[in-house]
This record gives sequence, structure tokens and C-alpha cells, in this order.
Amino acid sequence: MKETEMTTQRKTALITGAGRNIGRAIALELARMGFNVVINGSRNRDACEAVATEARALGVEALVAMADVGVAEECARIARDAIASFGAVDVLVNNAALRPDGRFLEMSDADWRRVISVDLDSSVWLARACLPGMLDRGWGRIVNLLGMNAIHGYNGRAAVSVSKHGLWGLTKALAKEFGAKGITTNAVSPGPIAGERDDEAAHHHIASMISRVPVGRLGQPHEIAAVVSMLVSNGGAFVNGQMIQVNGGAET
Repeated sequence: MKETEMTTQRKTALITGAGRNIGRAIALELARMGFNVVINGSRNRDACEAVATEARALGVEALVAMADVGVAEECARIARDAIASFGAVDVLVNNAALRPDGRFLEMSDADWRRVISVDLDSSVWLARACLPGMLDRGWGRIVNLLGMNAIHGYNGRAAVSVSKHGLWGLTKALAKEFGAKGITTNAVSPGPIAGERDDEAAHHHIASMISRVPVGRLGQPHEIAAVVSMLVSNGGAFVNGQMIQVNGGAET
């Protein structure tokens, strides 16, 4: 308990895309550590409210902040709401992402911009909104979720690959700019994770990926959350500007 108290001191974490799967697991793991949590989702409020209820049962406060993070004004709004409720956002976890399949020459400009806005721009907008409070407190953690699209240029996912490469660049840049201020920025790159998607294209993709995973199985959301929990703890203070791959040893 002493470690948890020293780590959090009732700090607040904002997690985007937290209504299900990896985002949900991260939100609940941080709640177990003692962080108040801001649960963001874009469509399914019931799912987000359920996560918030689970978090409150762990003894922390939880705020549901529904918003489309692909819109700058909505990112600003949820950050304002979080700061108004808890004083600051100490931990920002940029997890929300779109992963559409589509041929490059058939993507419209609108489709391209939509993926870039959600998968990359939202992390910029939210970091801008949360960093001033982190700087005031001299403590902060930013964790960006990448995925193997950050490493491979997947056929049919050009916009996702570009966004995740950009998010890796943002991670390294923020790590260098704000590391001396007590604020670390890192990336977690999951491999194929159970439950992330449930459609034919996803099943085909996962089947092709799992053959490259030496441990011979899909990862679980809680295994991603465990790495995020280390990065946001006091014990993770010397980890900065890194990409931690949680992929069962898959070749990258």
C-alpha cells in the first residue's frame, strides 16, 4: 500500500478508448493502483459507465468523458472536464484508434484524414491540453499505444501505419523535450491481442500473425495493462522515449 500511495497520491489518469479491451484493462489496472480514472469512449456510453462502475468499486473516483477524439474541440473538452473534476491529468494514455482495411488508391481524402485525426492528431491535442498541468506539478506520464503497425507497413492499412509511425516520432520528441521536467513519454506496441476485433478481416489477419508469435497464442489485454502500469509508476521514472513491444516475441 505504501508503494501505491507514493506512486499515485490520488493522481488522475485519462485513458482514451477505454470502454473495452486494452483500454478497459488499462483503466482498471490504473484504478487498482489508486489512480482516479477518466474513461473516454466515442459511442458506447453503457460500456464506459460499466468500466467506471468497476473502477469506483476499487475505491477511486471515475469520470466518463464521451467524445470523438478525432475532433480537436472534443479533445479539449474532455481534458477541461477532467481538469475541472480532478485538478489535473497526471497520466495520459492515448489508446483510441481506428484500424480500417482499404486499398491505398481507393481511400478518399476524408477517410485518410479521419484515421490520421483519431490515431495521431488526438494524441497531439490531448498532450497539449494535459502537459501544462503536468509541468505545474513536476510529474507526468504519457503512454502512446502503437501496435505492430508502427513497425510494419501493412498491406491495406497505409493510413494506420503512417499514423502509428508518427505517434512513435511524437513519443520520442516529447520524451526529449519534457523528460527533464519529471514527465516521461513512452510507447507500448502490442502484438495480436485477443478480443480487439471480431470480424472476418481481423480473424484472417490474426491467423496470419499468430504463426509468427513464438509463444503460440494471442496476447491478453491485461498483459498490455501490466506494462502500462509499470511505465506510469514511480518505478518507471527512468524509462523514457522507449517503445516496449508486448508481442510474444514476434519478429519485427
